[in-house]
Amino acid sequence: MKWLIAPNAFKGTLEAEEAAAIIEETIQNCRPNDQTDCCPIADGGDGTCLLLSKQLGLEKVEAWVCGQLGRSQKGFFGYEPTSHTAFLDVSTVSGVKDLKDQEKDPWTCSTYGTGELIRLAVEKGANHIVLGLGGSATIDMGTGILQALGLQFLDKNGRELIPFVPGFLEKIAHIQLPLKLPELRITCLCDVGNPFFGKEGAIPVFGPQKGLTVNEQPRFLEAAQNLFERIKNKSKWEVEDQACFGAAGGIALGLHAFFPVKLEQGAGYFFDKTSMEQRIQEADRVITGEGRFDSQSAQGKGSYELLQLAKKYGKKSWLITSGEEGREAGFDTVIRMPDLDFAASDLKERAKLNLREVLLKKLS
Repeated sequence: MKWLIAPNAFKGTLEAEEAAAIIEETIQNCRPNDQTDCCPIADGGDGTCLLLSKQLGLEKVEAWVCGQLGRSQKGFFGYEPTSHTAFLDVSTVSGVKDLKDQEKDPWTCSTYGTGELIRLAVEKGANHIVLGLGGSATIDMGTGILQALGLQFLDKNGRELIPFVPGFLEKIAHIQLPLKLPELRITCLCDVGNPFFGKEGAIPVFGPQKGLTVNEQPRFLEAAQNLFERIKNKSKWEVEDQACFGAAGGIALGLHAFFPVKLEQGAGYFFDKTSMEQRIQEADRVITGEGRFDSQSAQGKGSYELLQLAKKYGKKSWLITSGEEGREAGFDTVIRMPDLDFAASDLKERAKLNLREVLLKKLS
């Protein structure tokens, strides 16, 4: 039997690659005559372009740039010279996962460091950026990236605002374009379909995860609306809010006003680049997993999209997760992970042990 091993990240515990390695080792130990094809997956969320770069064997380019709050941080991107394409994740240097709770502050956090990486990619020869939007610490509407690429944001006195100034968004009174913007096209990989504004927008839905309190939301919304009007006035084409603009605090919205931007469902893009459909056809059984499979998983998450391909080709599918909702989605087998104490000091080791044990029990 040939297994396709394609787990997503188990958020808060195991990276997709770690989970895949444990699953592969367990299968090989229990069934030494079986074959395995290991392809950890991502869907536009945190680390998508990192995984994609590894799967494609791309050159890893590293550089010290600004982190979310302006501290120096090592960043990187994958580079494909034949297509002049750079692959990078917003979460690499502008991510929320690296911040302590008291540091989460969308009034101050900026995507400027991500913009620095894009600028370095352009200097290397890139004219196409593939940007994974998941896991950002920001709601800066892409202003940090745009600053790094040459735009200037001025206060009411005409002074240039520097990145990481508290209350940056509400201080913007004018936007000044450079004489020439980099010649870039950008593909944004999304794992959510929310617009930027409205009840399902970035501020009410994702703001709390990034440190924005409910009481601060009206003030932040007003600042965002004012900036949106200025962005629209400076764009060469018509700009309106749309699905996926709420991802990563409005990055695609800001970039779309000044560069050709294409929005892609992260899972579909990842699967296309890694020949997932062909790999499923060559497998006898597909095994995937994620931290918790729920109703949101059916909105474009990797494990759900993998299930659709498995069904298409009549392949048996297994899901490893902490919930029971995978049965309703149509997985042939759901292997339930025990609940974890996320405050435990040995959280990660316990997660690894649990994964081995539940799979071993099923395979025995």
